[in-house]
Amino acid sequence: MSQFALAAGSLYGLIGVLFGAFGAHALASRLPADLQAIWHTAVQYQFYHALALLGAGILARQGLAGTALTTAIGGFTLGTLVFSGSLYVLALSGVRWLGAITPIGGALLIGGWIALLLAVVRR
Repeated sequence: MSQFALAAGSLYGLIGVLFGAFGAHALASRLPADLQAIWHTAVQYQFYHALALLGAGILARQGLAGTALTTAIGGFTLGTLVFSGSLYVLALSGVRWLGAITPIGGALLIGGWIALLLAVVRR
């Protein structure tokens, strides 16, 4: 599980840099301010959870294991995909109903943080 978390965190970090630069340069003149803010939020949360995945991967490498840590890694991975992914698509398409999907990703991220807290406290 540590290898997966470290790889996912690294990939999300890489994509975050690419999408951040793309948003700041290529999209800056093409998107209205409200959609630029949505894009920025997606990048920001992706970076936070890339770091969370790297941290969880390091904890797993140091011997912290169990269902709670696995759940945290899953919540961070899937939650980032759904949360940031839905915001990226919303910003590019302008289709506002996609915002209804975003809270599902947010709930997965919150669940990931709760699971990480449990994994650390139970140790």
